Amino acid sequence: MSYVWFYRHSGRFSDELQSMRNKANPRLHRHRKSGVVGLSDSFDTLPPPPPVLVEFFTNEKSFKERLQLYFIKNQRSSLRIRIFNLVIKLLTCILYIIRVSMDNSYLCSSGKSCINGTTQSHVMQEAETFHLNQDIKWNAILWVERHTSVWICQVTVAIISLTETCLVQYLSYKGNILQQILSLEFLVELITTVPFVFAIFEPLRNLFIPVFLNCWLAKQALQNMFNDLHRVMQKSQSALGQQLMILCATLLCLVFISACGVEHLQRAGNHHFGLFESLWFVVVTFSTVGYGDIYPDIWPSQLFMLIMICCALIILPTQFEQLAYTWLERQKMGGSYSSHRAQTERHVVVCTTTLQSETFLDFLNEFYAHPMLQDYFVVLLSPCELDSNMKMLLQVPLWAQRVIYVQGSALKYSDLARCRMQDALACFILSARNYQDRTAADQHTIMRAWAVKDFAPNCPLYVQIFRPENKFHVKYADHVVCEDEFKYALLANNCLCPGASTFVTLLLHTSRGQEGQTSSEDWQKLYGRCSGNEIYHIQLGESKFFGEYRGKSFTYASFHAHRKYGVSLVGVRKDLPGATIQLNPGPRHIMKPSDTCYYMNITKEENSAFILAHPNQEDKTDNKRIPIAAEQASRVASVIASVGNVAFELQQAQSSPDMTRTNSLHREGSKRRHLALPKGLNPLSLQKRPSIAPVPAFLDTDNVQISIITSDSESDEDDAASNNNDEDNLDYVRGFPPVTPYVGTSPTLCHLMREKRPLCCLQLAQVQPKSYGSCVHCEYRTIKEYNWPNRAILVTADFASSALYNFIVPLRSHARPQSSLNPILLLLEIPPDTSFLETICFFPMVYWMKGSIDRLDDLLRAGINQADNVVVVNKESSNALEEETLADCNTIISVQTIFRLFPNANIITELSQASNMRFMQFRANDRYALTISKLEKKERERGSHIYYMFRLPFAAGNVFSASMLDTLLYQAFVKEYLITFVRLLLGIDQAVGSGHLTSMKIAKDDLWIRTYGRLYQKLCSTTCEIPIGIYRTQIHSGNDVVSPVHMNSSKKNGDSRGYYPMESLSRDQSALNLAFRNSFVSLGMGDDQEERFSNHLSPERQEIIQMVKCRMQSHSLPHEDYAEVSDKRKTVSYVIINPSYDLKLELGDIVYLIRPSSLSPQPSPLTDERKLGQKREKNQDESNDAKEKSKKKCCEEIPPYTGVHTGGSRIPIVYYDSDEEDSDDIDETSPVCPRINIIQGTPRHSTVSIEDNNDNDDLPHINKMGLGGTVV
Repeated sequence: MSYVWFYRHSGRFSDELQSMRNKANPRLHRHRKSGVVGLSDSFDTLPPPPPVLVEFFTNEKSFKERLQLYFIKNQRSSLRIRIFNLVIKLLTCILYIIRVSMDNSYLCSSGKSCINGTTQSHVMQEAETFHLNQDIKWNAILWVERHTSVWICQVTVAIISLTETCLVQYLSYKGNILQQILSLEFLVELITTVPFVFAIFEPLRNLFIPVFLNCWLAKQALQNMFNDLHRVMQKSQSALGQQLMILCATLLCLVFISACGVEHLQRAGNHHFGLFESLWFVVVTFSTVGYGDIYPDIWPSQLFMLIMICCALIILPTQFEQLAYTWLERQKMGGSYSSHRAQTERHVVVCTTTLQSETFLDFLNEFYAHPMLQDYFVVLLSPCELDSNMKMLLQVPLWAQRVIYVQGSALKYSDLARCRMQDALACFILSARNYQDRTAADQHTIMRAWAVKDFAPNCPLYVQIFRPENKFHVKYADHVVCEDEFKYALLANNCLCPGASTFVTLLLHTSRGQEGQTSSEDWQKLYGRCSGNEIYHIQLGESKFFGEYRGKSFTYASFHAHRKYGVSLVGVRKDLPGATIQLNPGPRHIMKPSDTCYYMNITKEENSAFILAHPNQEDKTDNKRIPIAAEQASRVASVIASVGNVAFELQQAQSSPDMTRTNSLHREGSKRRHLALPKGLNPLSLQKRPSIAPVPAFLDTDNVQISIITSDSESDEDDAASNNNDEDNLDYVRGFPPVTPYVGTSPTLCHLMREKRPLCCLQLAQVQPKSYGSCVHCEYRTIKEYNWPNRAILVTADFASSALYNFIVPLRSHARPQSSLNPILLLLEIPPDTSFLETICFFPMVYWMKGSIDRLDDLLRAGINQADNVVVVNKESSNALEEETLADCNTIISVQTIFRLFPNANIITELSQASNMRFMQFRANDRYALTISKLEKKERERGSHIYYMFRLPFAAGNVFSASMLDTLLYQAFVKEYLITFVRLLLGIDQAVGSGHLTSMKIAKDDLWIRTYGRLYQKLCSTTCEIPIGIYRTQIHSGNDVVSPVHMNSSKKNGDSRGYYPMESLSRDQSALNLAFRNSFVSLGMGDDQEERFSNHLSPERQEIIQMVKCRMQSHSLPHEDYAEVSDKRKTVSYVIINPSYDLKLELGDIVYLIRPSSLSPQPSPLTDERKLGQKREKNQDESNDAKEKSKKKCCEEIPPYTGVHTGGSRIPIVYYDSDEEDSDDIDETSPVCPRINIIQGTPRHSTVSIEDNNDNDDLPHINKMGLGGTVV
């Protein structure tokens, strides 16, 4: 029940209550205790208490509190009082100087008398006479002459100063009045002001008062004023500047007091001083020079100077000590970036936990490698003190004027203000790599990123973290580099494309390509020169490289730009909202002026000069050495290629099935055969080489119609065959992984299992099938029992990180054929948790095994002998916390052990320190490795940023350092697209229309291509793939590096020295040990094998082999799986980025390719035609007789010409002389070509007819942008 109560005001009821009483409301009652009237039937119910107005802070309403608030507590009013006090003290000093300058009564010439304030005469005597008989005029010290106006001003100022001082002393009283009265400042104030109160009376008007002591009070007022000023402006003052100000003010006070005191005391002496003479004397005395030209001649002046010198000796050293201490603390705390510099200069801030000189030096080298960043300043913010290495680094003149160190935390507002974070153009937040707990390091990074974002929301953030599961905490950052993501993606791509880590590392580092140019070896010159290639971008409409290819296809622009300028166009981005980078979008993309082109080159186009290479050859373009009879056929080939029918290979159309199968290109993940030679033709025997189809400039679908007429049965057979090829394993499907290990994974299309695998089946080769947790679905004990179609990839790690997902995804990409998938085996020291197993159970052929890389038995059970690659992930747990360079010691020793035990294994290692790469595959007596070490020292002395690039394991892609990925974050400041580009290249992200990285290997039968430029043209005209580099392996013997071709010729000539090294037995070894070792080695060997074994391998190697075989026998593993080879280096591998057009191909070269994507919204016409051509080729293989008849029929319909061809194929093959560059001199877009009508039926019956509308070859009515013809 609710009640309504009414309260009386001033003894009367409210109007509403009076109206209710007049109506005689029966429920209206008055409370019997409180007298409150309300609507209630009960008199016992208490009403709510009446409202009470509470007034706060009443203690501040008193007069004293208000004065304290104005004089002391309030910052702004207190500052005004301080300034007023300072002005009063300075005014008193100025009035004293005016009084002294107006008092001329004591000045007199030598031998003359003058009247002072006491009306006594003064006679100047000789110095020696006065020294023998001193006559001190005490009246001249006590009395002075004051002008009336000066007297009035001094009295007024003194009274005001005394009143203000007494008031402040009263307001600041805290219970101890004696302490306030006996303070030095208050006593000086009384001495300089109280006498002026008595000077009001006439007898004391000319009394001397030491007003000059007010300068000491002025110093104190100045110090207090600066303190209040910093509080009002909310800015932290500089402690060093404060100490300098105090020191200077103290020195000035001592000089001023000494000068005024000695000037006044000398009034009683023989020689009177003026103000300037007194100042000269004091300065000379304090500077310990002591000329002796001016000196006091009475003892009071001399005593006063002694007292002042003692005070100076006491006060000044104290001030200097405080200044030195502040200076040392300033050196530890670092400086600050002033607001004035922030407004006039540009700077970036680097936040890090630990200061590592190598890491910071890498940042400085990469940051200042760009010309546009030379005027930027770097503010280093870190809570750690500078060590000796960092101090030496910051003292280098190159960095001393550019780097400002600030010791502080990014979590403090004051430290962020010292760095002027709100004015910074970027903030780099780097993680501490020396932390064992990477999760804790990421937590520190996340907190710093949040603090910076809260303090300066508009400052761009560049964040580096370790764990991918922490990415979503810093998703708001402009650029984020997750080290584990890129690290595992690089390791996976190294398994697919050898040397991919070296390729990406060199591509990210800034270099001019001058490394290794002074070397005597050709491979080092080539490797160093091509390492200067980087990724650049430019808008097509503003580019000279690509501007002329406007309206042409992407592949056409890429090939011709490389042939003409040596640049490799690898990607493009459309000028559309939300558009992303597309790597090799293929010929379906037509270049537009608004497109942004991404290319590889030594330098960007803006820094390049364009010079015609052969200016005398401009007039020779019309005089090509092409046979006249073959000219027409060449035009036909160009026309067919421009239509997009280049799938009918110029060589494959005439090659037999046997020849095609033999002379096929070996490429991982591809079954295409497009580099085969025609049947029966040998370029070496004919001294000619086949031409390559030109790259089509565009696809004009308005003028060209393509229609393939086939029977239904043939179409069904082709579709069935295609489906069988694409789906070799019905258990696999293509889709997106249903379970992801962390938030923020990119959707990637992969090969997955149709059915989820049981978690127990993921553990490989379990020893006890019936034990708890073991698999009951299979009873395999060894790796070989699984009978995998391909060799496995062995990954060793200490635990199953969620970032291993990024290692599996590239290896299970949808772009790889199912038949080429390699099994993945994870050798983990700690068993993975269920969440990780739930993630990998959907991927085919992914297993794990508990074991350690340090145990030989675990490696043998994991199948290291059958492994295609052994990936060693760096251990995060280090046993050398006191020295950062030893953080990789566990991994290095383990890898070295594997290398000695299994020299045939391809080991890919990840380290944390780039300087430790020199210890990989270490050989103490390797002379060639020592030569490489000397070369590294020379490159380091020349200032190279990638001096370690010539180390053989790094050049071969067998090792890389995660610290190299820091460059990716540094360069993102200038190249904002670089992180996205690398993620697409490594397969971390997938974009519609963007290609992917793959590779192909040059076999012996593929050497007819000869040069990299011809291979570029061949790929662009057939498969639309863009080559971007070469991984080359050459035979190494001693100090010589030779190609495999020369190696084969040496073998044929019977010279095998250097290629199969012979190592003699150790002469100091005892005969007993040697016989014991040889007795075990000879077990299970024949006589020939034992003789070869003992001759080619050292005793140490023989002992290793015997030990490994014994362990294999204990695990029931066959001995033939182990490769009994020497661990001596025989080859040298290196990466060539963006080779030149005329670089000769060598046997075994692995070419890096960017293959067009199959996820494009519009399929490539060239790809469709290639598929149709492959189907025709398969049908032709099944019916050779019918194919021969169709070839003859087609040959009869084609007009005769004097070109070289076989069998009358649909597209003639034109051969030129071997010394000519046929495809290099033909203009594919030339309109000078006959008008053709192509009538194409089934693959067994196809005709090509050529109709010349004019006898002259130059047809003016031919459209330059397309082909005037019809394809039915």
